[in-house]
Amino acid sequence: MILDIENASRIAKEEKAKGKIIVTTNGCFDILHVGHVRCIHEAKNLGDILIVGVNSDRSKGVTSKPGRPIVPGIERAELVDSLKPVDYVFLFDDETPISWIRKIKPDVHVKAADSSYGIEQCVERFAVQENSGKVVLLPKTSGKSTTNIISKVLETYG
Repeated sequence: MILDIENASRIAKEEKAKGKIIVTTNGCFDILHVGHVRCIHEAKNLGDILIVGVNSDRSKGVTSKPGRPIVPGIERAELVDSLKPVDYVFLFDDETPISWIRKIKPDVHVKAADSSYGIEQCVERFAVQENSGKVVLLPKTSGKSTTNIISKVLETYG
């Protein structure tokens, strides 16, 4: 279900009160690929309720890349929402997820990361830990990225 951040926060609070483990993750999900899907499935396995933040079209985390996003935000949110493990989705405008993490207060926040990325590079770790949550780094699926897909399309059809 696609919500705004206020409703996602309210639902997270209600579900936590019932003893549910709240898991969050986020990303642009510009061209949905198997790496995204695998991360979302693994994230859901870490708790009961999975809430996914999708960078809006205005988010600096997206617009800092030339020509991006390719797919409009509401469509990206709809695609993520269609994945079986996902319970709730919302769009966010910020460059980082820090502000909405402070509202949702997840028990677990998941990041897909390559081997060079450690917990100390995770800018949102303090916001997660403020509410006794933990950050879990999942390995990225090697060779699977939106950038690689775009490059292959341009190479083949450009």
